[in-house]
Amino acid sequence: MADAGSGMATLAHQAHKGSPLEMALEQLEKAAALAGIDEGLVKILKTPKRSLTVSVPVRMDDGRIEVFTGYRVQHNLARGPAKGGIRYHPGVTLEEVTALAMWMTWKCAVMNLPFGGGKGGVICDPRTLSPRELEQLTRRYTAEISVIIGPDRDIPAPDVYTNPQVMAWIMDTYSMQQGRPVPAVVTGKPIAVGGSLGREQATGRGCAIAVEEAARRIGLRLEGARVAIQGFGNVGRYSALSLEAMGARIVAVSDSSGTIRNPAGLPVRELVAYKRQHGHVMGFPGAEAAGGPDRVLVEPCDVLVPAALEEAITAENAGDVQARLIAEGANGPITPEADAILARRGITVVPDILANAGGVTVSYFEWIQGLQEFFWPEEQVEQELSRRMRQSFADVWETARRYGTDLRTGAMVLAIQRVAEATRLRGVYP
Repeated sequence: MADAGSGMATLAHQAHKGSPLEMALEQLEKAAALAGIDEGLVKILKTPKRSLTVSVPVRMDDGRIEVFTGYRVQHNLARGPAKGGIRYHPGVTLEEVTALAMWMTWKCAVMNLPFGGGKGGVICDPRTLSPRELEQLTRRYTAEISVIIGPDRDIPAPDVYTNPQVMAWIMDTYSMQQGRPVPAVVTGKPIAVGGSLGREQATGRGCAIAVEEAARRIGLRLEGARVAIQGFGNVGRYSALSLEAMGARIVAVSDSSGTIRNPAGLPVRELVAYKRQHGHVMGFPGAEAAGGPDRVLVEPCDVLVPAALEEAITAENAGDVQARLIAEGANGPITPEADAILARRGITVVPDILANAGGVTVSYFEWIQGLQEFFWPEEQVEQELSRRMRQSFADVWETARRYGTDLRTGAMVLAIQRVAEATRLRGVYP
């Protein structure tokens, strides 16, 4: 385990060109300079508080032993315990996890939640693992990172290729170590073991609320507006359902199988059922195949929601984006070079640390409910999510206006100011 004073502290200065970590550091430096943050505080904010790399041996179904590598990074704890998801993916790297932990710090601060940022991951392809192998991997990974997680230390959640069942295994493993139930150690759990109503829909609903707030401010009529969505997993699906309920037309959708479109609008509930049955969106009746998964990014639309993985919109395709408004449902889907191109073209971008913060916000509600052992009705969750998303959007919009900058930089300035102030007040120990 490496703390800020160790060799791992130099990680932030070794980001590879074009990597998510380099993107995160560029955003931090730009916003910190605009906000006039002290150089010493910026150094602290650039560096992860703690990075843990673990070995995860698993006995596979055929009897052989495979050893996987896992990570858990806590970026900043000045405002509270770390909060952030765990992803299972072949492409997981320590750099990526560090960048995502940093973005979680800013996301929690933008939403004014009492959390710092954390993130975790295991290098694996969960699609090739049996249910038993997946459970064994999860429990061993949990045992290894249990030295730094806990309801008042670091609270994991689902991310790419993890789900409520994985969270239940993490909660159970940690609870067995503690000798008592500890439901607040993770969020995104099944309802039966302390999950929150409304959590599954939260990120997509929050993204739709951010679109609604942005559209109103830029004079875009949302009723009848054309929406294109990259990615039809949890975030893309619930963004589509919520935006359709607001009167928008979902005209194009993609997943890993490709892009489909219908200028008259895709019936989202029917599309959700189709994907659940077939595992992909291609071949949906009444829709035209438009090309590969990335084709959706340049489809004619008013609103674009990239809700897949990082670096979807780059300098190569940013000039072809046709939307007036982009809401980042995924983490880091627009590169800094693409951001500059979109800004020059007058396209409004609602950044990830605001647009997809509905998930961590309802995770906060779940954490509270777990600590208090008092659970809220779904209407209360939805009302409080809407209130916090709209208030946070207003805070970001006002900060961007005050500094004469775009929403991403405005969100970063607001977040960094809040984290820097907490760090300054706590001081540097010893």
